[in-house]
Amino acid sequence: MELNGIYTALITPFNKDNSVNKNAYEQVINKVIQDEVHGVVVAGSTGENYSQTLEERINLIELTSKIINKRVSLIVGIGGVTRTEDSIVLGKKAKLVGADAIMISSPPYAVPTSKENAINSLIIDNAIDLPILLYNYPGRTGVHMDKEYLDIISVSNNFRWIKESSGELSRIDFLIKNYPNIKLCCGMDDQALEYFQAGVKSWVCAGSNFSATAHLALWKSFVVEKNLEKAKKIWSSMLPLMKQLEQGGKFIQSIKHGVSITGIDAGIPRLPLQPLDDNEKILIEKIITKMNNSIREIN
Repeated sequence: MELNGIYTALITPFNKDNSVNKNAYEQVINKVIQDEVHGVVVAGSTGENYSQTLEERINLIELTSKIINKRVSLIVGIGGVTRTEDSIVLGKKAKLVGADAIMISSPPYAVPTSKENAINSLIIDNAIDLPILLYNYPGRTGVHMDKEYLDIISVSNNFRWIKESSGELSRIDFLIKNYPNIKLCCGMDDQALEYFQAGVKSWVCAGSNFSATAHLALWKSFVVEKNLEKAKKIWSSMLPLMKQLEQGGKFIQSIKHGVSITGIDAGIPRLPLQPLDDNEKILIEKIITKMNNSIREIN
């Protein structure tokens, strides 16, 4: 497996009773596959993994695998839990259902040192033995996957990619120059332009839950067509949405409402999050409509 393209970080639609809306979930997956994304990531932070029980996450891995049925690449997030043992349980389930890779993030709340964090990742790797996408999001975990961490985990060839969500643009050059063994993947939606300009070929994104066509148009213009002028026009159309998602303070709620606009019942987020109010819904709808109209004119 090689990460090259658009990979959707899936939402988890919930019913009013907080159970998983399996029909809506299948609709989301089938829609992004129809739109020709290259893969999906299940049980990341966009999927509200932190709000789900271990049993729910195991069931979601099984469900996702059945729906996808090998049509696109499947990456399973095993982070968002505080116990290493739980990450291993999730990873083993991912391997059992035939996932192409797992996604490892730093354990939240524990705040391990870089060495402790690296050893923890190696323990998980040793127990599961699948290709690994690292997920560096210190804003959520409180821990940075820094040089010491990366040096230690590099003893294993399974650590193949890193989804960089720190927001630090200096990390792009740092990672490309110092860790060619760990391919860089864009994980910060409002910085996709800078990543693609640096030669990065993959983007794990949440907005593609409802706007995969726009994300694919940007990727194609950069990576396939190498048409920088066209890419910048597409990016200019996408940037207001990307900024609203990353800087608006209600990321998951906005993604879910974006999906609902397409006619799929994404439901509301689980506690402690609250859904968008009417004004916030109108704002995101206007931004999405304007983006879609602009990109249609460009293409």
